[in-house]
Amino acid sequence: MILVDTDIMIDLLRQYQPATEWLYSLAEDERVVLPGYVVRELVQGCRDKAEQYRLHRVLSNFSIIWPAAENCDQAVATYYKFHLSHNAGLLDVLIAHTALGHDLLLYTFNNKHYSFLKKLHTIQPYPKS
Repeated sequence: MILVDTDIMIDLLRQYQPATEWLYSLAEDERVVLPGYVVRELVQGCRDKAEQYRLHRVLSNFSIIWPAAENCDQAVATYYKFHLSHNAGLLDVLIAHTALGHDLLLYTFNNKHYSFLKKLHTIQPYPKS
């Protein structure tokens, strides 16, 4: 499974060529999944009903996963520990603990959002200009 962060999904929604080429290059049996919190961020970014409808159509092609309760508890502890010292965002911490709880790499370009989580492994899936 490939767990995708919000920035990657935005690139895909904007049809950024390196992102779409990367997506189409994946093996047929490779499943791309989204943390529920990524979906929440994408919906929050919609400016009107038409945009929200288009987003819903695109998102119907992806599975959504959530962290287990214990991962949410760990996310709260992480947020408490790093919110002030590293400006950790609550949704970023929840996304990170979704990846950790499912033992998945997080595909993202937002490495600075996650740098304080040494156990989290991230990957940048395509070149950005």
